[in-house]
Amino acid sequence: MPLLEVKDLHTSFFTDAGEVKAVNGVSFTLDSGKVLGIVGESGSGKSVTAYSIMQILASTGKIVGGSIKLHGEELVGADEKVMKTVRGNKVSIIFQDPMTSLNPTYTIGKQLMEAIMLHTNRTKKEAWDRAVEMLRLVNVNEPEKRMKQYPFEFSGGMRQRVMIAMALACEPDILIADEPTTALDVTIQAQILELMKSLQEELGMAIIMITHDLGVVAQMCDEVIVMYAGSICEQGTADEIFYNPRHEYTKGLLRSIPTANTAGSKLQPITGTPIDLLNMPAGCPFAPRCDAAMKVCIKNKPIRMEINNEHQAACWMNVKAGVDDGSISRSEDGQISFEIDDLSYIDEGKETTNE
Repeated sequence: MPLLEVKDLHTSFFTDAGEVKAVNGVSFTLDSGKVLGIVGESGSGKSVTAYSIMQILASTGKIVGGSIKLHGEELVGADEKVMKTVRGNKVSIIFQDPMTSLNPTYTIGKQLMEAIMLHTNRTKKEAWDRAVEMLRLVNVNEPEKRMKQYPFEFSGGMRQRVMIAMALACEPDILIADEPTTALDVTIQAQILELMKSLQEELGMAIIMITHDLGVVAQMCDEVIVMYAGSICEQGTADEIFYNPRHEYTKGLLRSIPTANTAGSKLQPITGTPIDLLNMPAGCPFAPRCDAAMKVCIKNKPIRMEINNEHQAACWMNVKAGVDDGSISRSEDGQISFEIDDLSYIDEGKETTNE
């Protein structure tokens, strides 16, 4: 049994303008001791997926379908009493901005102790000792002195270390890190990532790393999910995603990374703007921005195809590649037909080019 199993998750926000389908059919599993990366541009549904697991959505947000199982127990529909035993104890989260996540009117020690006393049976003295221990664990110097200081007296990197200490204080099974290196300089980013990696190996917990930085993914993650417009467009091991990308959006993300080979030349951005989640297209949501889009991409949503045992992608270009190499057959009248996971598709047109 996987530690966490998310199946066909749908989360929407109900606004005056209509229903915003922020997460649309997301499925994945997470095993103990593994690091899962969720990648995508802003608005792709990464953070909402995490908030759905924790059930800390805004008042307009609601899980409208799907299943979230932790240790085999269903969380969707669970009452607040059950979720209070999950948050902090079993699943913790590091939010994007540590300055706004910490209360500026309370000392660091008071905030750490509050989290520990809320989720455990420790006394005030025991909570103090545990908080000092956690600050020392995340390499905060002079932890006893730091306990009496306020967030504004800490640098950005130190505040991020405090947030990590708070998230790990109750030894959760899963740590969700939502953009943990945002607004940090490169040196501090490397220190924070190295700290998280060492703590993960030491404590044996699983991590969900939410980021738009593919460099972080390459350094940290065992498996990667690429999201676009609330859906998973590609999923596989880090090696498969980086060295064998099979979705045009993933390829676009990889092309936009500066490397030694791109020195002196312009980067290749993904053209266009993100999709309007209030008006989702009938076909592939990435089709309006895709240079390789075909007619079938505009009309039909792509089916998730298994590239191999460690790799899946939802892109019609994989079907075209199958036709070109003969692994998917075409009938005499030009139709393409195949079956994937009991779903069938028939291309009624004879053209599979960009026409």
